[in-house]
Amino acid sequence: MNDTITAVPGIEVGHWSDATARTGCTVVVLPEPNVVAADVRGAAPGSRETALLQPGMRVEQAQAIVLTGGSAFGLAAADGVVRALEADGRGHETPVARVPIVPAAVIFDLFPGNPTVRPGPDQGEAAYRAASSAPVENGLVGAGTGATVAKWRGFESMRAGGLGSAVRRVGDATVGALVVVNAVGDVFTLSGEPLTGGPHEPGPPALTPGPMANTTLVVVATDFRMTRNELSRLAVRTHDALAVCIRPVHTRFDGDIAYAVSCGSFECDVDAAAEAAFGATAAAVEMAVRASNE
Repeated sequence: MNDTITAVPGIEVGHWSDATARTGCTVVVLPEPNVVAADVRGAAPGSRETALLQPGMRVEQAQAIVLTGGSAFGLAAADGVVRALEADGRGHETPVARVPIVPAAVIFDLFPGNPTVRPGPDQGEAAYRAASSAPVENGLVGAGTGATVAKWRGFESMRAGGLGSAVRRVGDATVGALVVVNAVGDVFTLSGEPLTGGPHEPGPPALTPGPMANTTLVVVATDFRMTRNELSRLAVRTHDALAVCIRPVHTRFDGDIAYAVSCGSFECDVDAAAEAAFGATAAAVEMAVRASNE
């Protein structure tokens, strides 16, 4: 059984990874029609097309979402995905061309990897071309290749963060989460088991992290049919899961973003879907850290 986000029908995921430079990017390719929302809680986000995903905006659909390393440089990976989607004839219809809508968000992985190597258009297109509905690999892959956690207590406590994915099922419907864990804080399971050795109450930081140095990115997708306002509840519960599992989270040094996607036809129970998003996100965070530190 596929227990990752690609269990949601039509969702495909592809990666480009550079294990030597410790960076990479991940593309979540979306079926159509869909509705996408975003909720930004970190104080130092790096993103594109975020404003388009807010309530009241005219365009509600996207063709793909890019999660990438490379800090702000890595946003260039989305250009390659836009290029590939255009070649495949996908995008928002306008009188003169189809314009692919590709929201993107970055993590800061320039340390301890090679800061001169960053995902760009060719790497983004490679990740898009590699996308499939196969179960998503967990660990140091794609945008999680250079992700780290537990820096709040000093760099000597730093551990690998990575990428993880999990699902929860609500009747015949599915809610899946894909998480890139690059947090300044320590990581815990939903039940409170420490995964990176830190205390339950973080206390003051041992050092001051640099701006945009830490970020957790999440894509939650479901085959429930939901409006953008309804999706906002999934995004809120997604961030709630991060708050339980990552301590501290949503700091002024984090760029935490949750994307929520509806791409199905099941009648929606908003509360059930939101709780499934909470559980899937918490499980994906645990999967990322465990797989990255085996």
